[in-house]
Amino acid sequence: MVYVSVKDSFINWGSAEENRDLLLLRPHLNFSRNIKKLMLLAKRDDIDLWFEDECHFQQHGSRCAMWIHSEIKDPIVLHAPTRKHIGVLGAVRIADGTLISERASTFDAISFHGFLKSLLRRHRKGTKMIVIVDNARWHHAKLLIPWLTKHKRIFQLFFLPPYSPELNSIERVWKLTRRLCTHNQYFPEMEQLIETVFQQFHAWSKPNDTLRRLCAII
Repeated sequence: MVYVSVKDSFINWGSAEENRDLLLLRPHLNFSRNIKKLMLLAKRDDIDLWFEDECHFQQHGSRCAMWIHSEIKDPIVLHAPTRKHIGVLGAVRIADGTLISERASTFDAISFHGFLKSLLRRHRKGTKMIVIVDNARWHHAKLLIPWLTKHKRIFQLFFLPPYSPELNSIERVWKLTRRLCTHNQYFPEMEQLIETVFQQFHAWSKPNDTLRRLCAII
């Protein structure tokens, strides 16, 4: 059962208990139906659709299958002996592939709130921003309600069904970033990882066909 409030700053698939606690929710009961709705929204000039997510990139990189010269009998890929990582909050506008990214030492309501403020600076006059997010607990934080209420005419969150990362287009951006930046790479220092990843993000910080095509839903 989903409880409906009179306000519309959130779109949510939360539990009944969550929906009673959060005052700004609207139910979405059938995802395929709402994908169709998103496709219609994506065609509208007065709507900006963004996909948001958080991700960690590990200093030790990732070992993957790769082509090597036939004369190499025992290939070696160095792997940094550490579990250090960087946290990134990101959002991609599906209309033109623009990527917004920020580092975060931790993912919580405060860092998410700060990122939403940064995202709002990209608001285009005459449009409404709809930001598609998953059900991480900080996305439901009550801390966000006053800010979302204040900006509800131009900014709205759209919650995906639980446990459905494949439906969030920015997951493809993280996957592509790892393939381009961290697969079979050795980062002896954390700064090298940061530089490599954010150089790529900077290249996508303006409208680009790569992410536009990658994240398209229509």
